[in-house]
Amino acid sequence: MSLDPLEDYAELDEHDVDPDDVVNEGPDLVYSSLDLFVAHLIAPTWCRPVDGRHLTWCPSWWKHPEAIMRLEALWRSWEHLRMDPATGLSVWMLDHADRHMRVLMDPELGPFKGCHPERGHGERLRPLPLEEPPAGLFT
Repeated sequence: MSLDPLEDYAELDEHDVDPDDVVNEGPDLVYSSLDLFVAHLIAPTWCRPVDGRHLTWCPSWWKHPEAIMRLEALWRSWEHLRMDPATGLSVWMLDHADRHMRVLMDPELGPFKGCHPERGHGERLRPLPLEEPPAGLFT
């Protein structure tokens, strides 16, 4: 694994999953990829005044590992909960979308801090500092 989380994500996606090992027993997906979900559901649904001060968004959202993880969680939970015709959408909105979108769009505490919806991506956040754990601690 590299030190770049986006590289790690791509490596896991491409190399660690054998397509023959994936069993698709569920219903077909509405959105076949995360970028389509963001472009066709998230972006047109979350119409907000994103000014970089009160709410923000990064047009290059895929450059943020936390954003990828949160948006993927939203996508997967939406694909699952859409199958519940009674309360699925409400559960998704309240328990998933409202919480993740609030964090994503927070200009001070969210992963897009330093980015601007019009000026674009800004590299201001660094990974959390880490020390190597003692050998054998987790084995």
